[in-house]
Amino acid sequence: MKKCLSHVQSIIAHMSKIKQPNSRHCFICGLENPIGLHLHIYETETGVVESSYIAPDHFQGYPGVLHGGIVAALIDEISGRAHMGSDPLNPRFMFTGKLEVKYRKNVPINKMLKIIGKAGKSRRNFAEAWAGIYDAETDELLAEGTTIHIDVPNDAQFDPSRFEELGWKIYPDEEGA
Repeated sequence: MKKCLSHVQSIIAHMSKIKQPNSRHCFICGLENPIGLHLHIYETETGVVESSYIAPDHFQGYPGVLHGGIVAALIDEISGRAHMGSDPLNPRFMFTGKLEVKYRKNVPINKMLKIIGKAGKSRRNFAEAWAGIYDAETDELLAEGTTIHIDVPNDAQFDPSRFEELGWKIYPDEEGA
């Protein structure tokens, strides 16, 4: 009975996730970037996003350990995505003004990670956020970071009518979600 309840809760949690767009060439989410991470990012509630990732060998620093620069890039992306919102035609595009990372434990390669981002205070032209990388099996926090993101100026915003041409869209998951 307990296992069945857990399965139902998992299905409900998956149904409440809103997939955010990916791009073609972004290092983190670009699905056509041959050296990218290819993350799929989901909004689980307003201002909260999550992703899962298994880092391959070629992103290691020390043997068995994900390179710290990749850890920082994950925290940067996921924290900023927390402010992006779930409307694919009206995202809040931002760039990083400040990133502070706390490496708590080695982040392993070849092991499922859970990455969570949470929006913090939002001002007119900038916002604060937090992100953490967890061991997906134990839920242990391995690394975390705080960020300040700055809105891309209006004159530099992407024209939504060109999103498809730029590859900014919601791509189906492998499971068809």
